[in-house]
Amino acid sequence: MCGGCGLSRRKFLTLSAAGAVPIVSGCDRVNLVSDEEVVAMGLQAWQELRADAPPSGNREAARALEDVANRLLAAAGEAPEAWEVVLFARPDINAFALPGNKIGVFEGMLKVTRTQDQLAAVVGHEIGHLAEDHGQERMNAAVAKDRGLSILYRLLQWGGVEYAAEIAAALGLGVEFGLVLPYSRRHELEADRYGILAMQQAGYDPRQAVELWRNMDAATGRRLPEFLATHPAPASRIEEIEELLVEI
Repeated sequence: MCGGCGLSRRKFLTLSAAGAVPIVSGCDRVNLVSDEEVVAMGLQAWQELRADAPPSGNREAARALEDVANRLLAAAGEAPEAWEVVLFARPDINAFALPGNKIGVFEGMLKVTRTQDQLAAVVGHEIGHLAEDHGQERMNAAVAKDRGLSILYRLLQWGGVEYAAEIAAALGLGVEFGLVLPYSRRHELEADRYGILAMQQAGYDPRQAVELWRNMDAATGRRLPEFLATHPAPASRIEEIEELLVEI
């Protein structure tokens, strides 16, 4: 419920369905989808991915990923043991963090993360999207768009994976389900800031975040990596990260 508008979610839905109020009613954020619902959707998307993509057989790389994630989570005040971190045996350049404390990285990402610091930049950025509630914001935005309330009922009543694409896209995993929804510039900057600060706190070199994106740009070639489909990285993006580094 939006603190200053006095509308419960049920009342908001009823009035919106009847055309009595605009779908965005003057509040900065109307939580049409609760924290619990977002977590449930994240866990469902994770289960579908686990069923489709096997974990990597590269135990050394998997342990390195887990160590990096644990250091970042501990630095951010999280309990690493409450999180599941998986390196998936997929060649795609992709990584994500899902509600429900899930972090996934595809083996293809290791082609552009040439140091543990660069891997920390990827994982820290994804944890940042989760910590800043970007998935929930995007879920609410999807509900509030011109498709109206129908998507909400589908999101809350999806059986199996019938509407997995819409859910996964809002959570940042859409490329795996055939629907891409890029993060906004604000979301990217917030996730970058969070990730860089977490890197610094965990003892990693935050300057390697710039090198990561340079590697990413160099690796694009003719085929856009899945990670860049949802995380655009133009030259200006690198400049913005460099500005963040000056601030800290």
